[in-house]
Amino acid sequence: MKKQIAFLTAFIAAVFFFFPACQKDNNTPAPKTKTDLISQATWRFSSASVGGTDVSAFLQPCQKDNILTFAAAGTGTADEGPTKCNAGDPQTNPFTWSFLSNETILHISTVLFTGGSSDFTLVSLTETALIVSQNITVSGTTQNAVVTFIH
Repeated sequence: MKKQIAFLTAFIAAVFFFFPACQKDNNTPAPKTKTDLISQATWRFSSASVGGTDVSAFLQPCQKDNILTFAAAGTGTADEGPTKCNAGDPQTNPFTWSFLSNETILHISTVLFTGGSSDFTLVSLTETALIVSQNITVSGTTQNAVVTFIH
């Protein structure tokens, strides 16, 4: 009986001593949320396509240099950048934003593009790129516009 108690005691001690040492170190940071990704830095225009055709060259430099900033609290700023298309426009315009439909729609309280709306389909959001799309109507024709912003 003493051998069984001694064995059981040794077994229990071994379990408490060795098994905690087998636990994995979980130093891997949690993946960033979409709110983390969109609000980590400012966004600048990279490219745009309408109906699958690159239209970046048709945009004015004063449109391409605009800067978007999203704060984690759901506010943001659209900055005209170094050049303005209209000297009378304010340098910055505040907006509010949120994710809708299980974070597949980016809602911005202001319309960013002529003929567009304030809701964008979130195509992709990574550490370095924000790609959104929306249907825009130009001269009575509705087409899909895809815009890429980068840090």
